[in-house]
Order: sequence, then structure tokens, then C-alpha cells
Amino acid sequence: MLELSSCFSSSDRRRFPLFLAPMAGVTNPIFRRICKEHGADILTTEFVSADGIMHQNERTRRYLTFTEGERPLGVQLFGGDPERLATAAQRVLDWVKPDFIDLNFGCPANKVVCRHGGSSLLRDCPRLEQVALAVVKAVAPLPVTAKIRIGWDENSINATTTARILEASGITRIAVHGRTKAQGYCGKANWEVIAQVVTAVKIPVIGNGDIASSVDALEAIKTGVAGLMIGRAAMNNPWIFSEIHAALRGKSKFVPPTFQERCDLIRRHCREEITSKGNELAAMSSMRARLMAYTKGFSGGRPLREKISRVSSLAELEDLFAAL
Repeated sequence: MLELSSCFSSSDRRRFPLFLAPMAGVTNPIFRRICKEHGADILTTEFVSADGIMHQNERTRRYLTFTEGERPLGVQLFGGDPERLATAAQRVLDWVKPDFIDLNFGCPANKVVCRHGGSSLLRDCPRLEQVALAVVKAVAPLPVTAKIRIGWDENSINATTTARILEASGITRIAVHGRTKAQGYCGKANWEVIAQVVTAVKIPVIGNGDIASSVDALEAIKTGVAGLMIGRAAMNNPWIFSEIHAALRGKSKFVPPTFQERCDLIRRHCREEITSKGNELAAMSSMRARLMAYTKGFSGGRPLREKISRVSSLAELEDLFAAL
């Protein structure tokens, strides 16, 4: 079993682990490192298709890139063919040697579901079991973890059943997003179901969904989860990990970043993306969605966001900041 305590040094093992959720197009190495610096304990790559790994294309290899400073880190895979996923997992081990393999059984995107990946397997438990068994066997003794949703829709909430199947298949940790596939990212996460999963299995259960502050986190841990996974809130506020850790240590007040500190982090992220891509226009274009998230709550409102949606250089971004 993958013990959560093994992810930390001896001096840190009493920490309640916070995970950065894998998010397509978001959690690249640059953003992962930023979140790590601000308190994220365990990282996972953007999800990678088994087919992409089998084809050994360059884009897939970029998704798998990480630095030693990002450890503990897992590579998340998706797909619906047990044999191909098992082979893909073996190739990942040969290429980059992550700390664990994570299986995506939760993505609600239609382009993933129609390929029998992600949350489509929540309504095909026999295949889900086959996938888990195949990957666990292929990469043993490396730990294999999984992320699920609570079910396909409100009429088929089966998270406890799914979790038990995965546990019996050798999965060592489960992250549960408290929404159904049908919900996507709308509505509220159902933490009552997450609590039911906690009592249904013996392996660690990580709770995910609607954790946007330390207040949310302290309420969520009452379910008995072994850790929390933060996704969309980190896109706007990477400091959320530090805020939650401060609350868990009993600190009465977390000092949020100043406007200047937020701007400095945004500049840094943009510069690193430019350096990574070697093309300022391409980098800044790819950063527009990230900038929209980072500047949520900034003064200027809609006019600012409209300008950010067209920004094409760091100089243009600096001009927008100067005008705030």
C-alpha cells in the first residue's frame, strides 16, 4: 500500500497532505512547481492517453516531463483498454520513473468519455476492474492510485461500489470528486458520498470538490478523508495550499498575498512559459485562460478580462497592471 506518510520527510509526516488535482491544459511543470512552492504536497501530471504513449509522440513526452523537485509525483493515465493501459504504464516507468501511476476514472469530458476513458468506466465496473488489475500487475511494486467521481448521474451513484472494486484490485489510494459525470463542474460536490467511501474501504481516500478556502477544508476533513485535492481554486489562488496548512496547524489567521505579490507571480509564470516555449506570442496566447483565472477579483472587472483575452506579450500585460 502507498502510505501517505512515505511522501514526506520524517519531520513532516504529521502533515495532512494536500494534492494538486491534475487538470488538462493547466498543471504543466511550471504551474506544478508554483503550487509546490506554496504548499501543495503531492503532484500529478496532466492526464495522458494510453494511445498517445503507445504512439510515442513528442507531445505526449512533454506531458510526462517533470523535475526531481516536484516529487512525490504521479503520472495520470486514461483509456479503456486494459492491455494498452498496462503497456503504456510500463513505458511510462521506463521513460520517467514517477512515484506512482494514477488512473483517471473521473474525467467528464465527452471527448474522453466517447473513447471509453475517464468517467465512462463508472458505468462499466467490469472493465474498470480489468483496467485496474492490468495496470497494478504491470507496474508492481510501484503504487497505482485512482481518481473517480461519485457516479455517472444522480440515478447511478456508485462510488462505494467502485471504491471497493478498486481496493480489491490493488489500488492503493482513491481520490473522489464529489460530483457525477452528468454534473460536470456544476452544482455542489456531495461530501456525504465521499464520507461513505471513507467508511467503505481501508485504503486512503482523498476528498475533492469545492475546496476554495481553509474554512471549506476544515469542514471537509470532518468526513474522515486522508487528504484533500485542490483543483480549480488553485488556478486562481496557488496560495490556498499555504492557507489550508496554516489552518491545520491552528494558526488563527492567514495573511493573503498582496496585489503586488499576485502580480509578481503572474509575471514569473508568464516569463517561465515564454522561456519554455521559446516564443512569446505562443506562450502568452496559451496563458490567456490562466491569466483570466489569476486575475479573478482584480479591479477592472469585465474590461480587464476582455483585454487579457487578447494579450499577446508580457509588455501588454505590464501595461494592464500599470493601469490598475
